[in-house]
Amino acid sequence: MRVEKSLWLVVAGFLMISLLVACSANVPTGSEPVAPAATLSPATEAPVASPAVQSPAATTTPESVPVPVTSAGEVSFARDVLPILQNKCINCHGGQRTAEGLDMKTYDALMAGSENGSVITPGDSTRSSFITLSAEGKMPKRGPKLTAEELRLLTDWVNAGAPNN
Repeated sequence: MRVEKSLWLVVAGFLMISLLVACSANVPTGSEPVAPAATLSPATEAPVASPAVQSPAATTTPESVPVPVTSAGEVSFARDVLPILQNKCINCHGGQRTAEGLDMKTYDALMAGSENGSVITPGDSTRSSFITLSAEGKMPKRGPKLTAEELRLLTDWVNAGAPNN
């Protein structure tokens, strides 16, 4: 019973974070131009998607590390996930030591898991201890915690099947 309650609290917290991130991502700050979602093409009278306009400030973390704005289907391990791991996780999981036997320097090492087993469940971020511990603020133990954007990218990557791309 206690485990179920804890799991529901984690899931509820994760959903609240996701909702806040999703809502705040679409709120213009007033300094960047807002592109229309779609316009009508005079030739076909069919909606034509307009490119989104992003300000440089929207794609950086407080530490000035670029975080690309992507959708769930476009998250790349090499481009999006690995830089976050290198910035926030490698000191304890792949530098001179590998806490709990978890090495996060490469895709294969991360997917191999830790002394306690797998930390990534491809396609299911709620069953991935890597995501739940990060969402709860338990990881990283030292240094700055993951930003909402970093957590969203990692969660989207896991939910997309944790591809090696």
